[in-house]
Amino acid sequence: MTQIIDKQSKSALQEAFLRYFENSEKLKEPASSFLYELRKNAIHSFEQSGLPGHKHEEYKYTPITRALDKNFDSQDLSLEEVPNPDLLARIKPWLLTNIDANIVVFINGQFSQEHSKIVSSPQDMILKPLSQAFIENKELVEQHFAKQASIESDAFVALNTAFAQEGLFLHVPKGKVVDKPVLVYFINDTTQRRVIVQPRNLYLIGENSQVDLAESFYTVGENPGYQNIVSEIVVAQHAIANYYKIEIEGQQAYHTGTTQVQQAAQSLFNATTVSLSGAMVRNNLNIALDAEHCETHMFGLYMLDQHTHVDNHTIVDHRLPNSFSNELYKGIMDDHSRGVFNGKIYVRPGAQKTNAFQSNMNILLTDDASIDTKPQLEIWADDVKCSHGATTGQIDAEQLFYLRTRGLKKEQARAILLKAFADDVIQNIKVKPLREQLEHIIAARLEKNYQL
Repeated sequence: MTQIIDKQSKSALQEAFLRYFENSEKLKEPASSFLYELRKNAIHSFEQSGLPGHKHEEYKYTPITRALDKNFDSQDLSLEEVPNPDLLARIKPWLLTNIDANIVVFINGQFSQEHSKIVSSPQDMILKPLSQAFIENKELVEQHFAKQASIESDAFVALNTAFAQEGLFLHVPKGKVVDKPVLVYFINDTTQRRVIVQPRNLYLIGENSQVDLAESFYTVGENPGYQNIVSEIVVAQHAIANYYKIEIEGQQAYHTGTTQVQQAAQSLFNATTVSLSGAMVRNNLNIALDAEHCETHMFGLYMLDQHTHVDNHTIVDHRLPNSFSNELYKGIMDDHSRGVFNGKIYVRPGAQKTNAFQSNMNILLTDDASIDTKPQLEIWADDVKCSHGATTGQIDAEQLFYLRTRGLKKEQARAILLKAFADDVIQNIKVKPLREQLEHIIAARLEKNYQL
């Protein structure tokens, strides 16, 4: 699909990224290396496309470049780490330590051995920092790394690819069922300075295997922080992958993320994205159903207040016949918050017998809150069942009246209806402690907002 690219002059931060790449020795691998060539191509693509401006069709509702230029500069790219003795106490409430799970923690883009624990057997899965996998699993990484997320598809993907040094590598071998979930925490510590990090993840889910995987994002501190993340997920034949993305960041946190998924025949991929806070968040979830009898379920909840801005872009690409996709995104906007939803379903020529459904539902709690929603279908086949729709409004007056006739105060009735609205998404999280944690956070916010 043709993109409308803004031919504006380079932003200040874009120029800073280009200079830093040119001058950084640690990014200059030997000229013969796979990673060196990939980085060179990526930074060239980034230089040509530039950070998206206000005329870029895919970013016209989200002025991320302007926000980044305002809050970050070249000094934020190369500052050394500053130890924070209070960090453990500040992040402890967010970590699910009372669960039998594989815990992987990255702090300011660096793997934290101290806070991580691997409990599953090495025979069931390979789980390690990406920098280590580049050396120890070189052949497997080179086979899949940057093969799904194209550097031409998005400037932030190109930027991440050029600077990719650390992240998580997960490989579930053929026929293995990982019974303990993988919980990955990306924590920005901005207590003492501004932080820019660019994690890169590669998840390979083998044939007939199964895994639950959650990425959680938190920012600790009062200074601005920015995470630009790319996760590539390859789901092999007959495999099942349950993927969760949780964003609970502060009012100084900026986030651009791309999750690129490739599905093989008769695979099942379930995704749930929950965004509860942040200054400006952009989530790209792109799924290619690249064989027959693939099944995909996508759920999203953005529950926003203050001046939080969250933009969810999704693409479901049906390439071959007999596949199924279902998508439900829900938004609750309070105060001056803003939501954006842009969902696209492609049904390629020959992808007959495709079933694809998409729904976006939104509740605006104040006159100052807003939503831009744009569900889309592009179909080149005639024997399909596809539908899409979007709704925006306030809390249902009849339901509110019914609860009040049962003796509930107005604030209690509103909270109950909002919780029920959100539960349609939250209940799809199969990792019980993670689901309960989110339910507690949502309940606490409703209690605070409505003084229950």
